[in-house]
Amino acid sequence: MYKNVLNQCTIPAIAFLVVCFSCINVNAQVSFSGQLRTRGELRDGYGTLQTTGYKDAAFISQRTRLTLDYRSSKLIFHTTVQDVRLWGQDASTITAADGNKLGLHEAWAEIILSNKKDTSFKSSPVDYFAIKIGRQELVYDDERLLGNLDWMQQGRRHDAIVLKMLQNGWQLDLGAAFNQNSDAINYNGTFYTPANIPATIKDSKGNLVNTPANMIPLINSAGISAKNGSPAYLNTPSSNAATQNYKALEYLYAAKKIKKTKITGLFLADQFSKYVLDSVKNTSGTDVGYVYGKRFNQTGVNTRFTTGLLANPVFGDKNQLALTGGFYYQGGHDREGLSLNAYMFTSSVSYKPNTLCFTAGWDYLSGNDAFSTSKTNHRFDPLYGTPHKFWGYMDYFYAVSGSPTGGLSNPYLKVKYVSANNRFTTELANLYFLLAQDQKGNDGQPIGKYLGTEFDLTTGYKLNKFTGIDLGFSYMAATRSMEYAKNIIPGTANLKPVWAYLQINIKPEFLNK
Repeated sequence: MYKNVLNQCTIPAIAFLVVCFSCINVNAQVSFSGQLRTRGELRDGYGTLQTTGYKDAAFISQRTRLTLDYRSSKLIFHTTVQDVRLWGQDASTITAADGNKLGLHEAWAEIILSNKKDTSFKSSPVDYFAIKIGRQELVYDDERLLGNLDWMQQGRRHDAIVLKMLQNGWQLDLGAAFNQNSDAINYNGTFYTPANIPATIKDSKGNLVNTPANMIPLINSAGISAKNGSPAYLNTPSSNAATQNYKALEYLYAAKKIKKTKITGLFLADQFSKYVLDSVKNTSGTDVGYVYGKRFNQTGVNTRFTTGLLANPVFGDKNQLALTGGFYYQGGHDREGLSLNAYMFTSSVSYKPNTLCFTAGWDYLSGNDAFSTSKTNHRFDPLYGTPHKFWGYMDYFYAVSGSPTGGLSNPYLKVKYVSANNRFTTELANLYFLLAQDQKGNDGQPIGKYLGTEFDLTTGYKLNKFTGIDLGFSYMAATRSMEYAKNIIPGTANLKPVWAYLQINIKPEFLNK
């Protein structure tokens, strides 16, 4: 019911708040910063294989952020206003009817209740204890399961409350979130439709109709609501919460550093609204069509839980050798209500003798065996992390187009150079992709598990303390098995996709007091 609308007074209002905050308390710290990140991309098979007849795509996207931070002994306050758009997405002159494209990326406050390092506290039972509440990023460890997805211009954030405690070298975070679509007086129960859906949809006869309440329509490749054939969600839900949000979430994160080894543990439960298949009749002239979809008006939720450990030991006087090892298990029920029994493990070794760093690793995420009669889902979902960092910069897995049904086995090699002054970096990564479990071809026989090899070359240069330039080029040598993994008709796709980008990232600091 509340609309996220920021009028033309937003920026002056933030500037006014900066002045006010800077005058409140001489002991408080206030900073006001910005970001302008502009990225041009050339796509010839980014995210999924490009089929015959499709042309290359090129565009420029931009993210603009203004961030205000206030810190005192008892309070930390943070807010980020964000605008994300494509160049040319709006006409050069727009009307008031076009609306306002600004949004609120973060807005949270951390109320500090205990801090032994601050003498302003007369009594502190623990080293540090605070309550962080509001719209915030959840970022832990290497962002494999919980991250801010910063590569995407829009990023990721959660509306949540987090209890934060530090004690004797331990870090404990206990967080929770609860989502709702409406605060209307007559809203029935706490039913939650977990996706962003448009106001209108095409019925089975192609007529435009208002999207039914509490429903995510099923559509075919032509964008028409369809019951049979190969229906898909509008904004098809994939892994990593790309398009389907949770109803509620709870987690406990614990971390402890023992000398040069950091060990962390995570227990996370997320709940998803239950649904029924439904249809709505629509009469348009002589046409009688239907909107088919999943209606989220059922009592109860499907609860999934994920738990595991991650260890990061470091060796050497200059930390030349670093190891990573982790295992996570997923159980309960998935979004569709199926029993879930999945897992993933990760392992890597990095050696940095000088300005070069060599890394070798292997990620394994379980999947479903197409020849098994089991009705249990074995496909691991890497939750709300940053998959762009791990499974190839072309985002073929657990990102743009979802996760392969058969899971993923991914050994990889990387070499990175960082100049002595840290102004120039370049990295070459080689990722080898295989299915974790057998999948069927059109002839009913198993297809090859090898999906393809990706090469990612990235370079970055810092022009000055607030401006950086990044250049990237990616190439994949895919196999016909990748077509099956991406639900593409065999023999119709280009198996040598490429992707390139050029990005400039400007992060000025307007005030730091």
